[in-house]
Amino acid sequence: MAMKIHNYMEDMAADKLEEILSEKDDICKCQKCRFDMIVWALNHLPPKYVVTEKGRMYTKLIEQDVQFRVDIVKELTKAVLRVSRNPSH
Repeated sequence: MAMKIHNYMEDMAADKLEEILSEKDDICKCQKCRFDMIVWALNHLPPKYVVTEKGRMYTKLIEQDVQFRVDIVKELTKAVLRVSRNPSH
């Protein structure tokens, strides 16, 4: 079985972005803008690489930390504002 390296932060950012966008009606939510928002935020957040299911579970525990979640929301909010002001499509 081949191991795959995965940045778990991608999953967390994508999930949280959907929550943020569900509360906004006045911005573009096309796939290109969504990707731009996630990429911008990920470039400003520390990666959380996992290889095993055990690593994934440990990272899920870290996800419960309030400051960790605040940091993700903060960077995603910046990304949404930045991309919505200047969409690349």
